[in-house]
Amino acid sequence: MNPFEKTQGSDYLRKPLPILLLLSVVLATGHLTATKGLVAGLAVMVLPFAAFYVGALFVNPRIGIITILIFNFFVLGIGRYIPMTWGLLMDGLMVLMYLALFFKAFRIKVPWKRANSQLTLLVSVWFGYAILQIANPEAVSIAAWFYAMRGLALYQWLFVPLVFILFNTRKDLHLFFIIWGVLSVLATLKGMQQLIFGVDSYEQAWLDAGGDVTHILFGKLRIFSFYSDAGQFGASQGHTGVVFGVLALFAKNRKFQVFCGIVSMAGLLGMMISGTRGAIAVPAMGGIMFILVRKHIPSIVLGVIAGIGVFVFFKYTTIGNDNDQIRRMRTAFDPNDASLEMRRINQARLKGYLATRPLGGGIGSTGNWGKRFSPNTFLANTATDSWFVAVWADTGIVGLYLHLFILFFILITGAYNCMFKIRDDWLKGQITALVCGMAGIMLASYGNGVFGQFPTCILMYTGMVFIFISPKLDQKIRAEKETILKLQTV
Repeated sequence: MNPFEKTQGSDYLRKPLPILLLLSVVLATGHLTATKGLVAGLAVMVLPFAAFYVGALFVNPRIGIITILIFNFFVLGIGRYIPMTWGLLMDGLMVLMYLALFFKAFRIKVPWKRANSQLTLLVSVWFGYAILQIANPEAVSIAAWFYAMRGLALYQWLFVPLVFILFNTRKDLHLFFIIWGVLSVLATLKGMQQLIFGVDSYEQAWLDAGGDVTHILFGKLRIFSFYSDAGQFGASQGHTGVVFGVLALFAKNRKFQVFCGIVSMAGLLGMMISGTRGAIAVPAMGGIMFILVRKHIPSIVLGVIAGIGVFVFFKYTTIGNDNDQIRRMRTAFDPNDASLEMRRINQARLKGYLATRPLGGGIGSTGNWGKRFSPNTFLANTATDSWFVAVWADTGIVGLYLHLFILFFILITGAYNCMFKIRDDWLKGQITALVCGMAGIMLASYGNGVFGQFPTCILMYTGMVFIFISPKLDQKIRAEKETILKLQTV
């Protein structure tokens, strides 16, 4: 066949129909940009790529998991540059993956049974409780319930089964850590840019619109990188520091060990520059959990010494007080801190209000959603300053106990698997890292509302799935080793 007689891509431009289509797209883009703004024009340009992506997603739904793992780092911060409800894209993407699996089931058998797990049952129970909250007599706004319920229960309920079905191998676990590590380093680099060179014009506009109230303290910027806020940035980077610090201790591959060490240090640096005092709870609790899970006397001794050293440094010395970040972290160890005292006052007020409301005030009654949809209510005007306090206020003592039971069941299951069920050292190290990170985030969520926000929530949900499938992964590893040993002895 003569290669010169083949139809090349550029040859289609000689035909009238492709030229007309191209001109139509160009004219539509120009018209929408001029009349509706840059976002509308960009939407037309992105549309063909979006159509191609959806087609690829229906062929291979696993692409959606990887997309969510990447995009969830940017989903809230990108709103400063292109104003729109980006979080709804996450909802749509998860629904698209279920549609893709549904249509895929016509051709091949989809392994739905992989999602048959205690974890799936637990998140379904929690989602069911969130649905029942629609009937809460104290609830003021259905719209507030819809928006707040997504981060509280919906994402978890949708995403966990998808990970069980589509993202469940050792290679997937390794890819998960690679994506997490690379994007966390980028987040710290972005944070350093804000610290050294200042914020860009879009970030400044966000600060001027009200973000400065919580992000400019005593004339100093609290670093937020491309995350939603400094609290989320600090806790998430502390989470990264713990997880990758543990991975670095267990890693057998030298290159990956160095990678984990760099990511861990970058994460802890990001935590420090965020100015988020509560974030220090993540490495503190993560370290304690590591000591408990390891059951290794030298590790226990070193951990206790390190913990005492950090406590003494922040509590009883003034070393580093000329550094804004260290000085702010040190206030977390002051029991008479004004901010801590205000939190106690607010929690006392909530305790009195919720004493006769065991189901809470309704999901979406507190925080930003409360201020937006029911601004004149008691809960909307009482700061919760905590994930668990917000859950308590929204869903009542019944919801708080149910939520805590689910989280501790997952944490204890992970610790038990690490201590007694997983035999492969590297897999044990990976699951130990996830368990320690989860323990740290749970403690930090008492001081800040970090648990249900991106990217922490998606990282946590993915980690939970691997915690539950780790015994099966360990069995596969042992079976492979036994097979190799048999072949070598033949």
